[in-house]
Amino acid sequence: MDWVERAAKLRQWAGNGARAPHKPLLLLYALGRFREDADGELRYSAVEEDLKRLLVEYGPANRTTPAYPFHHLVSDGVWEVRTDRGPGSPGTGVLELRATGAAGRLVPELREALRREPSLLGRIARVLLDQHFPPSLHGELREAVGLELEPVESGPLPAGRRQRDRRMREMVLTAYEYQCAFCGYDGRIGAMPVGLEAAHVRWWAFDGPDAVDNGLCLCALHHKLFDKGVLGIGEGHRILVSQGFVGRSPAAREHVTALAGRPLIGPQPGTSRIAACHRSWHTEQVFHGVPRPTS
Repeated sequence: MDWVERAAKLRQWAGNGARAPHKPLLLLYALGRFREDADGELRYSAVEEDLKRLLVEYGPANRTTPAYPFHHLVSDGVWEVRTDRGPGSPGTGVLELRATGAAGRLVPELREALRREPSLLGRIARVLLDQHFPPSLHGELREAVGLELEPVESGPLPAGRRQRDRRMREMVLTAYEYQCAFCGYDGRIGAMPVGLEAAHVRWWAFDGPDAVDNGLCLCALHHKLFDKGVLGIGEGHRILVSQGFVGRSPAAREHVTALAGRPLIGPQPGTSRIAACHRSWHTEQVFHGVPRPTS
């Protein structure tokens, strides 16, 4: 049984590049809990709030109850559910999952494989992170589900996996003249830029190309906020700020809320601007809520 491949092929609703990370988030959460208690069960009523927070924080803007992945992950052969009545999930009804004492855990074969080969857990977690989330979110997501992964040496990509273009960062930073497209930050130590990153607009995990028309040069703060859906890009390449963002300090107002409606800084003339298809994907799949009005 190739458990990494099975994790890479979780059945998910998909269409037009829509994000559906519900099953991957549940599986990552289950892997984190496996480290704490290899044979423990996750009672739905006890973990429902944890799973809701993960879906709000790392899922798409449209809300989905954690009952759906709790029930449907069973069909992928990595997860089992039982109730007080015996084996089997009662369905996706939240009230019934609570009332029947529904509890889930990794299937016995996977639990045994993880005991036999401890490095397997990290490999499964990495493929879930790589396929469903941008690198800027990997560290905090691992922390959120309780997974500390050992570093691994890079090796050949599995069949069918895309190879990243290592020139992407340099191409994007050059196009934006080594300054953040949102705030203009351009810090350096000597000749080396510091705190500047190449952000994908349409995430690489969702077929976003390693190309300048899908990239932004952003400082570390604005890269994280862009990938979390606090910031976006609207018509006329103007900055969107979510109404859901709350920050009362002068720093929060200056570095986030005051950006609403400002035009992007760059790219330099003769360089491709962000393609409309990538902008619209980010707005639909990542940006949270309604944009703040501009003055």
